[in-house]
Amino acid sequence: MRTTVAAAPAGWRMRPRTRKGVLVVHIVAAGAWIGLDVMLGVLVFTAMFTGDRATASLGYQALPLLLWPIIAAAVVCLASGVVLGLGTHHGLLRYWWVAVKLALNLLLTALVVLLLRPGLYEAAEYGRRLAAGPATADLGDLVFPPIVSSTALVVATVLSVYKPWGRVRGSAAERA
Repeated sequence: MRTTVAAAPAGWRMRPRTRKGVLVVHIVAAGAWIGLDVMLGVLVFTAMFTGDRATASLGYQALPLLLWPIIAAAVVCLASGVVLGLGTHHGLLRYWWVAVKLALNLLLTALVVLLLRPGLYEAAEYGRRLAAGPATADLGDLVFPPIVSSTALVVATVLSVYKPWGRVRGSAAERA
């Protein structure tokens, strides 16, 4: 008997209509996440490179407004991806492309919560100080989150379309 790590239980697969519904949720969440990253990038780059202090101040102060929508999109994308992995023949760790997408989603979600969140609140505070008068802060690291996250999400999308690398090697019992 062949068993596969993190695949749907024997005899259990999502019905086609359910699978399509979950897939739509997954695609919409990923698209929303990419769009929110683009918005984050627009705000960051506008605030950094404008010559107008009021525009920069407003851009920095608006950044935390994107945090919870990004976290929500990331969690919905992760949850729907896990449901798809468990409820379809792809499994969670059966194919390399699925495992890489799972790892990217987990990593990006953790980075948003652990690293981006404090940076956005720091930028908003700087924006408030900037609105009151000249202020200084080192916010150069804010350029990386929208670039890294957008790139990783596009890579995940490409993996979903091309499905490269084949199957992950299973246990000795599976290979026998």
